[in-house]
Amino acid sequence: MSVCQLVKAVNVMMDAESNQRYRLEALKFFEEFKEKCLFCVPCGLQLADKSQTAVVRHFGLQILEHVIKFQWNNMPQQDKVHLKNCTMELLTNGTFPILEEQSHIKDALSRIVVEMIKREWPQHWPDMLKEMETLTSFGETQTELVMLILLRLAEDVITFQTLPTQRRRDIQQTLTQNMDSIFTFLLSILQQHVDEYRRLVAENKTHCRVGIATLNTLAGYIDWVALVHITNDNCHLLEILCLLLSETELQLEAAECLLIAVSRKGKLEDRKPLMVLFDDVAMHYILSAAQPAGAGLLEVRYTFLKRLCQVLCALGGQLCALVVIAEVNIPENLNKYMEAFLAFTTHPSQFLRSSTQTTWGNMFRHEVLSKDPVVAQMAVKYLKAAMTNLVKVSGFPSHNDSPACEYSRMDFDCDEDFNAFFNSFRAQQGDVARHACKIAPMEAFQIAGEWLQYQINTPLDTGNALSKTGEGLCSMLSPSARQWDAMTTFMESVMGQLFKIVDKEKLPVDQGMELLQAVVNYEMRDPLILSCILSNLSSLFPFVLHRPDFLPQVFFKLFPAITFEVVEESKAPRTRAVKNVRRHACSSIIKMCRDYPEFPCFDMLYTQVKKLFANELLLTQMEKCALMEALVLLSNQFKDYNKQKAFLEELMAPVTTRWLSEDMRSVLWEPASFLAFIGADQVVNEPAAEDQMGINRSRISFCVYTILGVVKRARWPANLEEAKAGGFVVGYTPAGAPIYRNPCAEPLLGLLPNLLNLIRTHNSLFLPENMARLSETFSRAYDVMDVEKNLILAISQPTMDMYDSPVYKSALERMQGFFCMLYDNCYHVIGYAGPALQQDFYTVEALAEQLVGSALIHLEHVPDHRLRPLIHILYIISPSNHLYSSLFSGLSQRLNLRWQIINQRTNIGSDDDECSEENQVTQEMLEDRLVRLATREVMDLLTNVWVFSLGDDEMMATDSTQLNTSQTADELTELGKCLLRKEDIYMTLLAISFNSLSWRDTTNCQRVATQVCWALLRQVAGGNLLPEAVTWLFASVLKALQMHGQHDGCNAALTQLALFIYDALRPRYTELRAIMNQIPNIHLEQLEQFDQRTVNPALQKVGEKKRKDQFKKLIAGTVGKPLGQQFKKEVHIRNLPSLFKKVKPSKDIVADSEDAGLVSLFEPDHDD
Repeated sequence: MSVCQLVKAVNVMMDAESNQRYRLEALKFFEEFKEKCLFCVPCGLQLADKSQTAVVRHFGLQILEHVIKFQWNNMPQQDKVHLKNCTMELLTNGTFPILEEQSHIKDALSRIVVEMIKREWPQHWPDMLKEMETLTSFGETQTELVMLILLRLAEDVITFQTLPTQRRRDIQQTLTQNMDSIFTFLLSILQQHVDEYRRLVAENKTHCRVGIATLNTLAGYIDWVALVHITNDNCHLLEILCLLLSETELQLEAAECLLIAVSRKGKLEDRKPLMVLFDDVAMHYILSAAQPAGAGLLEVRYTFLKRLCQVLCALGGQLCALVVIAEVNIPENLNKYMEAFLAFTTHPSQFLRSSTQTTWGNMFRHEVLSKDPVVAQMAVKYLKAAMTNLVKVSGFPSHNDSPACEYSRMDFDCDEDFNAFFNSFRAQQGDVARHACKIAPMEAFQIAGEWLQYQINTPLDTGNALSKTGEGLCSMLSPSARQWDAMTTFMESVMGQLFKIVDKEKLPVDQGMELLQAVVNYEMRDPLILSCILSNLSSLFPFVLHRPDFLPQVFFKLFPAITFEVVEESKAPRTRAVKNVRRHACSSIIKMCRDYPEFPCFDMLYTQVKKLFANELLLTQMEKCALMEALVLLSNQFKDYNKQKAFLEELMAPVTTRWLSEDMRSVLWEPASFLAFIGADQVVNEPAAEDQMGINRSRISFCVYTILGVVKRARWPANLEEAKAGGFVVGYTPAGAPIYRNPCAEPLLGLLPNLLNLIRTHNSLFLPENMARLSETFSRAYDVMDVEKNLILAISQPTMDMYDSPVYKSALERMQGFFCMLYDNCYHVIGYAGPALQQDFYTVEALAEQLVGSALIHLEHVPDHRLRPLIHILYIISPSNHLYSSLFSGLSQRLNLRWQIINQRTNIGSDDDECSEENQVTQEMLEDRLVRLATREVMDLLTNVWVFSLGDDEMMATDSTQLNTSQTADELTELGKCLLRKEDIYMTLLAISFNSLSWRDTTNCQRVATQVCWALLRQVAGGNLLPEAVTWLFASVLKALQMHGQHDGCNAALTQLALFIYDALRPRYTELRAIMNQIPNIHLEQLEQFDQRTVNPALQKVGEKKRKDQFKKLIAGTVGKPLGQQFKKEVHIRNLPSLFKKVKPSKDIVADSEDAGLVSLFEPDHDD
């Protein structure tokens, strides 16, 4: 086989014009050559010669790397030495000058040297570092190659850890021992070439390239070496890096090194020298580098600014950590640092502004720094800067109205990405502003008040963006809408803290009431602005506590907003902005009634609600229910059981009459009647046609909403004496706890049968015969709604300019929304009924049978996305054993089946044609996600309802040799202990828990293995388990290791669980030993020793940690490989005689290596 053939094969592979068949044949030829040819080294060397093209040379170097990786262990010593010497010759004379040589050639050459180092250094190649140092004397090209070699060595050994443990330890310890000389060498190279770079202007690119390579290598070491090497010689390294910030060609790499150094963790005492960067000189260089340089925006310059910003953030982090030490004082020039930091906070780049927020928050929260006068002044300056930063006034990539737009085009792909980022950024600012307000509350209030007054007095500016809501109204991009939105966020952040941290006597009540009066008097018909007005009204409302006479004015400001319309009596659908105003008003009233129920406003609110209810079309069903909730909250202040009960009966009278009518009963009890009543069996031909059955659906929704609102809000007084006086206490438990009665119990319990029948009917709708009753229009009425689908798949919703678009919904979308809300709300009612009604609910006759006959009926037909509300309510009501038995036996079978389908789909793949592939992939992703969510809900239920008291860390730290059932019986809740006596339920729980370990969900696997499996099994481990059951349980864990063992978290949890089971059950069940014998590649002698110690605890002489390590090695053959590693050829690196087992008088490896085997073969003067 000639070199010409190899060259031809390489050219065919890399030629873009080559036929696919020829390319594959050439690739096959090349791979066979590497695997089978005996002349790889001479052929690779000829291909790597400078006379060849760069592509051919690269393949030649690849051949040499392949030889070292896969044939080194079997090569004669002479061949190894020959290859090493040839490689050193390539480093010396085999490359073009530094600016001409291709970067991938340099990288390939450095990889070859590093692969030899990983196999031979330091034992068989003690002079490697000296040889590298000597190479640098041959020129800049060789110096750069040495830097690449040292960098890749650090990455392979420390970062990626691609070596066996012993070899990695040997090399790392040798590097550590020689780190002083390595750093001295690197700094001298850097200093030498930086000086030459500055002196030789015409030839500076050569030295600049070496400088960059040296800085990159330093970055690879600074991250992990002892801090003393970074801070040696009065932080000489940091001084050099600060100086290099002023060199345009080197500043980015210098900033990277500086960032890594300043970000180091470790002992606080070791990090104290880093405070030198707060000195005037260092700070001067850092700040000077941040100044604008030249016109235009270059990406490299912007990247440098990001790194410099990160350096300042890391410095702030070190400051926060170190000033807690008594010996570390706050820097005298802290003001200079914070002014620089503030400059980044006000930079046009939104990304840079965002990068500073975490550090600001840490400083404002810090127990020492937050009390410093400089930080207090900066808190005020930050709040003023936030006034600008909170405004989404500029920065959209598609715009050109601000310098920020140019920066955004480098950071974001589209306006939607920027909008999503800005929303997160604004939330960050709100949080930091709250902490700044704690430092300077009165100044923050003054800034917020002035901004609010300014907005009120500023005329409305709709800008160029046209609103679809109406002429002359704002859109989301209008200047006024942006300013009001930002001001509202700021006001909420400030006021939320003001009332918490300022004493009542010191509150600025007069100024606050003046602002509240201005808000109440401000008239606005623009829905976006009006929504902001309502938010400010809520923020300032606590001032009314000091002026109760002002309360009616606040409510009379809110009431018109409940029925707000841009165009009165318009038939067009309301826009989202209008809907938001109405919902906002309702929510504000509920919030005020919830947080300040002591206000005497019940009669006023009740009168207004009656007026609004008089017109059935004036409010939506949700708005009516919101107002009813507010009334129920206020009725809790009656503190009179009979009075509150009478009011609730009066409030619910219309709902009760309709819900209990014979017509409604017949609808709720029969699926066919129900579908006909809501119009789901009718065909709607006109897309825009009025849905005639919408009124029927709204009446059912209103009834359920009302029931939910009452059961959610009606409560007895929190004060026991008030509850006793009001007639809410009906007795006491044996432990002396009071037993309360809820005034809504009697009205609601009468409505419960029809509600349960509605749930039963809803579950029955998924039966095939009822699915067939759906008309063509509504055949997809039970599908996941698009909004739900996007939430489940984590697809962001389009938010740009959506608030002023009319909300047109098709008949199908309205029907889907009805089914979704009705199903959820019915289960929410059941969930709230337990805590609200207590004994009145649990003593309902045959409650468990009624729940099983309604909520759990036909579950096998209910789709996955409808299961979650059912699982949620079981957290709350903790029903009977019968209910759990029915539920979990069904869920176990269902989830097993779903995961089998997912596993098969993963293993087999899809063979469908391309036209339907995208839709199918989306559907499969949705199904996969729904199964995962349902699985986690079930396991959450298992964990929170039955198992408690032992956390992950405590569970995994328990000594497995001391585990028994008597020690931790309190790991189960009372319900768990009750279920322990029901064998069928308990076995079902064990089955679903251990089965779930092998489902393709690593999060679930780790959690269940840690928290659930052993907590359940240990309770019955001392009983008479069937051998088949024990075998299945242990095999399930080993099967899970095969599935998830490549993940460290899962591996640790499953290994610990397997050890628990083996220790607890092996003495009584020899079947476990038989399973262990079947593990691939298990060491039988070691297994025998481990097994004997397990069976006879008296033989245990090793510590618990060592036992865990032994067991982990025994079952290592069960751990599966990830798909990407399954077909990868193994690289075997042999261990060399350890350097560090014996204590030697000298640590100089070179001096002690005269008799070290292959040493002589790798001496520089060795003859080939």
